[in-house]
Amino acid sequence: MAKTSKTVGTLPGAFGKFARRFPEVFEGYEAMGKAAHAGGPLDAKSRELVKLGMTIGARLEGATHSHVRKALAAGATSDEIRHAAVLAISTLGLPATVMALTWVDDILDAKRRR
Repeated sequence: MAKTSKTVGTLPGAFGKFARRFPEVFEGYEAMGKAAHAGGPLDAKSRELVKLGMTIGARLEGATHSHVRKALAAGATSDEIRHAAVLAISTLGLPATVMALTWVDDILDAKRRR
C-alpha cells in the first residue's frame, strides 16, 4: 500500500474516504494535478479562477466550494471570484449562474462571518 499523502487528512467526506481507501490512485491523481498546474504560464490565482469556472460549468457544488477556498488562498478577491461565477451566464444561463453564486457565497459569507 502506498504512503498516504498528508493532504488526505484534510479532505472532506467522500473524497477523503476515497483517498484513504485507494491511496495509490489518489497519489496518481495528486501527481497529475501538480503536473498540470506546473505545466503552463498561468499564475496560481488565474489557475484557481479557471478551475472555479470549470467546476461551475460541471455543476459540482463541493468542487466549487473547494476552488473558492483555493482561489482565496491564491490571492483572489471576493469580487474576482464572484465575477468568475457571473461569467457563466452567457454559456450556462441565469438559473445555473444564480446556483453557482449561492455556492460561491456559501464560502465567501462564511469567511466574512469569521
